[in-house]
Amino acid sequence: MTGRGAIEHTLEMYLSKFIRTVIACAIVGTSIEISAASVPVYPTKTVRMVVNAAPGGANDVLGRMVARSMSEAFGQTVVVDNRGGAGGNVGAEIVAHAPADGYTLLYCTSSVVVAPALYTKLNYELRDLAPITQAGRFPLVVAAHPTLPVKNISEMIALAKKRGGLNYGSTGPGSMNHLTGVLLNNVAGIENVHVGYKGAGPMMIALLTNEVGLGIATVFSAAPHIKAGRLRALAVSSLKSIPALPGVPPLASQFPGFETSQWHGYFTTAGTPAPIIAALNAEIVKALRSAAVREALENGGGEPVGNTPQQFAAAIGQDAPKYAKLVKISGAKAD
Repeated sequence: MTGRGAIEHTLEMYLSKFIRTVIACAIVGTSIEISAASVPVYPTKTVRMVVNAAPGGANDVLGRMVARSMSEAFGQTVVVDNRGGAGGNVGAEIVAHAPADGYTLLYCTSSVVVAPALYTKLNYELRDLAPITQAGRFPLVVAAHPTLPVKNISEMIALAKKRGGLNYGSTGPGSMNHLTGVLLNNVAGIENVHVGYKGAGPMMIALLTNEVGLGIATVFSAAPHIKAGRLRALAVSSLKSIPALPGVPPLASQFPGFETSQWHGYFTTAGTPAPIIAALNAEIVKALRSAAVREALENGGGEPVGNTPQQFAAAIGQDAPKYAKLVKISGAKAD
């Protein structure tokens, strides 16, 4: 077996083992019969919700809305603790090493699924986190500066082939924006060049000032500029069109099955008793289905989910190998 083949074989074995572990833990957690006497009273004190992002972003806003709803339902305060940094790993590590009692929650993005492939060393493992529910999936939009002479993805691909590649901006190496560009290059047979920025703000400024002609952005950050005519939307990365950008075709219409998204989800510490996870799931899903939270999700370009822990674990199991492969193709490393 060649060196490259050995690496791929090892990666596949690791991912296969990881996926089996995550799904098995979720299934076992709900299949064990627990007597009424052993069910813990929950909650009896303040619950800490760690948001692995700075205040003010889409996930912070949504996290606070759900926290308020949970506080009212539980009769206990659910306090939001913003812990951004290291691509979301700071917040994830806090929850991974917290007591397994359900009093420390994590509200995060899909960065936790990409992290094992992106970082050579983490102070936690994904299996240290117990899935509660996926809050929503947020597709991305391929946007162009109006001066770039393209109106759709077909024209962009043709121009990229003619020029030997176009520059496209993202929120940084290994971000979902970057990996979406890697996948697009792969399926379209083009060689667009990645230009990473330190976050959505700098990347959007670069795109609006035509420092880069293309950008792959969240709908939340790009939609206002698209509607104002400052940017042109070429396609979205979901399987179908989305209400936030009506009329913008999905990449899947040209490349069947093409789908990437930045999802938001809730976790707690692995080993937390199943009844507590079930109670958390019930209240979070209830909040996600409220009119106010659904509207906020959809206005941000998201699709509300609110699934079971088992369904969320299965989704993670599908995403992990997909994004690990794209990280490997890109050669991105965050260390």
